[in-house]
Amino acid sequence: MGHTSSSPNEKSSPTFPKKRRHNEDITALSGLQTQPAAFVTEDAVLKLQNQACSLNSQKSKGLKEKFSEVLTTLPHEDLLKITLFYKAQLVYVIEYDTDAILQNLVTKHIFSHNEAKRFKAKEKSEGAAGVESFIGDMMKKDREVLVSLWVTLAEELARFPSQTLTRMLEELAEGGPDLLNDIQSSLASHHIKTHIKDLQLAHRRFKFKSSRAMEGQPSPGCPQIRATTFNTQYTQLIVIEEERESLTKAQQDLPKTLGTHAELVEEQTKQKYKQIWIEHLFRKSPGVKSSPHLVVVSGVPGIGKSTMVQKILFDWARGAGYQKFAFVFLFKFRELNLQENEKEPKISLTKLIARQYKHLDDVRLKEILLRPKSLLFIFDALDEYKHKLDFTQRKLCSNLEDCFPVHVLITSLIRRKLLKGSSILITSRPGALEPFNKTRVDRFAEILGFFTEQKLMYFKKFFGEVDLKAEVFQYVKKNASLYTMCFNPSYCWFTCLVLKDHFTKSKEDRKAAPKTATELFVMFLHNILIKHKKEADDKRGILVKLGKMAYYGVDNGIHEFYQNMEMSAFGLQSFLSSCFLKGILQRQSTLDQMAFKFVHYNLQEFMAACSVFLDPSVEIQDLLKKLQSCKDGRFEVITRFLIGLSRPSVIKPLQEVLGDFERKPAVQIMTWVKQKAGQTLQGEDKSEAVRVLQWLYEYQSKKTVRDIIGKNLTLDIRGTILSPLDCAGLSYIISCCGQLEELNLSGVNLTTRCTRRLTEGLSRSRHVRLVSCGLTYKCSEALSLVLCVQDSYLTELDLTDNKLRDSGVHLLCEGLKNPLCKLEKLWLVSCGLTSGCCTALCSALSSEHSHLTALWLEGNKLGDSGVRLLCDGLRNRSSKLMIFY
Repeated sequence: MGHTSSSPNEKSSPTFPKKRRHNEDITALSGLQTQPAAFVTEDAVLKLQNQACSLNSQKSKGLKEKFSEVLTTLPHEDLLKITLFYKAQLVYVIEYDTDAILQNLVTKHIFSHNEAKRFKAKEKSEGAAGVESFIGDMMKKDREVLVSLWVTLAEELARFPSQTLTRMLEELAEGGPDLLNDIQSSLASHHIKTHIKDLQLAHRRFKFKSSRAMEGQPSPGCPQIRATTFNTQYTQLIVIEEERESLTKAQQDLPKTLGTHAELVEEQTKQKYKQIWIEHLFRKSPGVKSSPHLVVVSGVPGIGKSTMVQKILFDWARGAGYQKFAFVFLFKFRELNLQENEKEPKISLTKLIARQYKHLDDVRLKEILLRPKSLLFIFDALDEYKHKLDFTQRKLCSNLEDCFPVHVLITSLIRRKLLKGSSILITSRPGALEPFNKTRVDRFAEILGFFTEQKLMYFKKFFGEVDLKAEVFQYVKKNASLYTMCFNPSYCWFTCLVLKDHFTKSKEDRKAAPKTATELFVMFLHNILIKHKKEADDKRGILVKLGKMAYYGVDNGIHEFYQNMEMSAFGLQSFLSSCFLKGILQRQSTLDQMAFKFVHYNLQEFMAACSVFLDPSVEIQDLLKKLQSCKDGRFEVITRFLIGLSRPSVIKPLQEVLGDFERKPAVQIMTWVKQKAGQTLQGEDKSEAVRVLQWLYEYQSKKTVRDIIGKNLTLDIRGTILSPLDCAGLSYIISCCGQLEELNLSGVNLTTRCTRRLTEGLSRSRHVRLVSCGLTYKCSEALSLVLCVQDSYLTELDLTDNKLRDSGVHLLCEGLKNPLCKLEKLWLVSCGLTSGCCTALCSALSSEHSHLTALWLEGNKLGDSGVRLLCDGLRNRSSKLMIFY
C-alpha cells in the first residue's frame, strides 16, 4: 500500500497512490480481443480498447443504478445482515484495491485522514484480518456509513471490473428485499421430525468426531508437533467457479507433476474469475431459479480437495455451515471400490448407507431418505474409483430398496433417477472428469490452493508464536523452487515440517538448507532415519520393499495400499508396527481392513526413485525406456527425483545411515539425460526442451550442466508455457553456461514474477528476443535491472509487440542510462508508445554512458512533438545512434 499524504490539514483529502490500470487490462477482461496482438494493427487495438471501455462502462453503470435503487429500500438491520453474510467476499474485494476505496471514503468524508492512516497500518500488519476488523467497525457505525461503503464498492466496479464484486452486486440488485429471505433460508437448519432428531444428533457427533480425527494428522516422525485443528489452523483455499469449456482448457495446461499453475493465475484471478467460498457451493447464482443439484470440484494432487470436504463436514457437524441439509453423507471412492465383490455384486442404497454409518442402521433411515431435499451426498476422489461413471446406460435405479452395483447407484443419484432433489458434491483430479459435461453439472469449481497471502498465513499458523516463522518464510520466498510449490497446501505443510526440523538446530549444527524438491525429501527421510536409528529393523531392506510397492502404485495409478493386498504382496505386513515405517506411511481405516498412504503424495514417487539406488537388481536401462515411452506424465516426478538423487552430494546424508548407494544407476541416468538434452534443446518440441531444463535444474551442478549444454548455445523456446519455476530453472541453466549467444522467448506469456525470475538469465545472454510476450510496464522494472547487472552480456533486446506503454519505457530508460548498461540494439516496435516517453528516450540517447547504436520505434504514435524530442537527442554529441526507425 502507498503512503498517506504528509499534509497536516485534517480536513484535506490524503493522496493515496492508486494501483495503475490501463485500457489493455480492460480489453483482456472484456473478451473482445479475439486474435493475437501480433496480427492486430495499432488502430484496431485502440478501437477494441475503446469498445471494451464503453461496454464495461455501460454494464457497470446500469448495475450500479439498479443496485443503488435496491440499497435505498433496505432497512439498516437488513443491510447489517447482508453485510455480515458477504463479509468474506467484502474482505476479498477490499484487499484488492484498498488505496482506492480508502481515498473514495475520505473524499465522501466518511473517514478522516487519521482514521484512514490507522486502517492502512492495520491492514498492512494484519492483512485479511485487518480488513475484516475494518468491516466490523463500519458495521458499528450508522446506516449512512454502511451505505457509503457499498456505494464505494459499486464505484470501484465502474473503474475496474471484478467478477467477485460483480456477482455480489448482481445478487443484491436482482434479489432486492427478497435476498434476505434467501440468505436466511440458506442458513436456517432444515426442519426435522422429533422422532428422528436423536439419529441426526448421533450422525452429527459421528461426523464431528471423524472430521476432528482426520483434519490434521500429527506430523509424521515429529510427534511433538500437535495436530492442527480447523478452528485455529485452517487456511482458506482459493476456489474459482468456471464454465466447463474454460475449465477443461485450463486443466490441459496444468503441469501434471510439481504444479505451478497457481502462480501463473494469481495476478489475474481476482479480475478474470469468480472466486467461490466453500460455504457457498450450493447457493444459487444470480438469475437462476434453483440451487445447484450437482457440484463438481477439481484440483491437482495435494491441493486440498479432501481438506475442503472435511471442513464442510466439520462445519455441518457443529452447526456452523451447510445447515440447510439435515443429513450429510460422505463416501470415498477408494472405499466404494471394496463394496462390490463376487459374494455381493449388488446392494441397495439404504444398505450401503447403513454399512458405512452403523449408527444409522435403523428402520427410520428410509424415512430420512424420503426427504431428499434435505440430503447432501459427498463423493470424494473420483480419480481413485475403479469404475468409469457411464451416463449413457439406460438401466438405472429409482427405488431405495432395489439392489444394483454401486457405480449404478451413484450414476442414478447424479442423473436424479434416485432421490430426486438431493444434492451431490464430487471431488476429483482433473483427468477423471471426462464423463461430465456442462449440461449435466450445475456448477464446476477448481481449487487453486494458496496465493501469497495464504502461504504466509499458513506459515504463521504452522509455527504459532515461534519466532522461526519469519526466518523460514523468508528463506522459502527467496527459493523459487520451494516457494512456487507452496501454492499446494500439501507442499506447504511438508515444507514447514522439514524446515522446522532444520531451523530449530543451532546454526553451527545446520547443514545446507534444501533448495530443490529432491533435497527437501532427502532431508525428510534423513530426519526419519535419525529419529529411529536405534530400531533393530533392516531399514534398507524396508525401503527397498517400500520403493517397489511405491513404483507399482505409480505405474498402476494406486495411491492407497491395503494391508491384506499390496502390503502383504510386497512383504511389508510384518513391519506395520515399526515406528520407522509409521513415519512414512499414514494409516487409513476402511470398512473391512487397514489401508496405508504415503504421508505426502510425492513421497511415493520419491521412495520409488530412492529404491533404485538401494536395489542392485533393478535394470536401469529397462526403467529408462519405460520412463521415456510413457506419455501420460505419471513418471515425471520419479524422473526428476532419479536425476536429483544422481548427484553424490545430495544422497550423502542418506548414505551415512543406510550405507553406500549404487553408483551405476547414477552414471546411466545422467548419460541418458545428456543424450536427451542433446536431442531436445535443438529440436522442434519446445515444451520437451523446458522439461529437460527442469531436470538439469533439479540436478543443481553447474559443471555438469555446462558439460551437457556446452558454450555459446542458442536457446529457442518460443511459444511455450513457462511458469515462474520454469523461468527460475532457465535462468539457472544459463548462468551455468556462463553466457548464451541468443535466447528466444517470443510468444511466451511472461508475468511480472516470471520476468523477475529470468533476470540473471537475461543478463547473461547476448541477444534476447521477447516478441509478443505480454510484457507490461510492471515487467519493465525487472528489465531495467537486467540492463544494470554487473558484467552483463546483453547487447540486443527485442521487445516488439508488448504493452510497455510510456510508463514502462520511462523505467527502461533508467537502465539505459546506467554506466553498467552495454545494450547496443533495442526494438520497441508496437509497444503502445506516445510522445510522453520521448523525453526519457532523449535523455537515455544523450547519456554519456549509452552504447545504443540502433533503435526501432515503428508502430507507435509518437507524433511530431515526440519525433522532435528524439531528434534533439540524436543531435547530442554523446549519442552513438547509427540506425533509427
